[in-house]
Amino acid sequence: MKENLRTKNAITWCPSCPNNMILESTKRALTNLIKQGRKKENFAIATGIGCHGKIFDYLNVSGFYGLHGRVLPTALGIKLGNPNLTVLGFAGDGDTYSEGIGHFISMGRYNPNITLIVHDNQSFSLTTGQATPTSQQGYKTKSEPLGEFNLPLNPIKLAISSGATFVARCNARDINHTSKIIEQAIKHKGFSFVEILQDCIIFNLKINNKDKLMYKIPTKNRKIKEALSLADEWDYNLRKGKIPLGIFYQEKRKTLEEKWPQLSYLQKKKISWKDLKK
Repeated sequence: MKENLRTKNAITWCPSCPNNMILESTKRALTNLIKQGRKKENFAIATGIGCHGKIFDYLNVSGFYGLHGRVLPTALGIKLGNPNLTVLGFAGDGDTYSEGIGHFISMGRYNPNITLIVHDNQSFSLTTGQATPTSQQGYKTKSEPLGEFNLPLNPIKLAISSGATFVARCNARDINHTSKIIEQAIKHKGFSFVEILQDCIIFNLKINNKDKLMYKIPTKNRKIKEALSLADEWDYNLRKGKIPLGIFYQEKRKTLEEKWPQLSYLQKKKISWKDLKK
């Protein structure tokens, strides 16, 4: 089954780039879901601009290769066009938390039934390693020779505070764990956010090799206060604190599609707008 998710395109990521592992984790998750009864043709993806975006070329499902920072509105557009599709967005820490930050916050409020997977290597690696909002303080680049002055953003805290109904973090190198989390995120009804920490083997090397700081948290129902406390254990600065992996928070809440009677009708009938016209 996994072979059916491959394409004929040659992979041009750097050899040993963790993006290859994220691709494998995604294939495993989708394969399991297809075995459980979901149709491959009902999956759709949206990607942004960055190294992560090449996953569009290597994953044999329909979708849109989007603009920088616009993964979420593109994914939402797909969902509004056909609410019966299983929609995934793949983005980087650069386009999600800089240009796309407004969309990220809004998705928590809207709670559409889509899954956002963010490849976070704490640098704009495709454009030669500039600092992103999650880069550690002191990170020196050609655009910031004095080093990054600002505190890094904590996306886990922001997602929980913004109303995301499923918030998780993974390690790209742990393919089995990551594939299981992605599968759970897709099964969750509402806006799911999965942050995947990965190294870049070319840029921001000082932040790499954090595996010894990582530990898995048990899956359980947590109140927001406890989830935020867990998120505070690591501040995205260099070698400070333990790094929790797993599902931080999840809740059941009415989705965007359930709020709108037109979309709810299409879901109940399992049809698209095109079918409605017929």
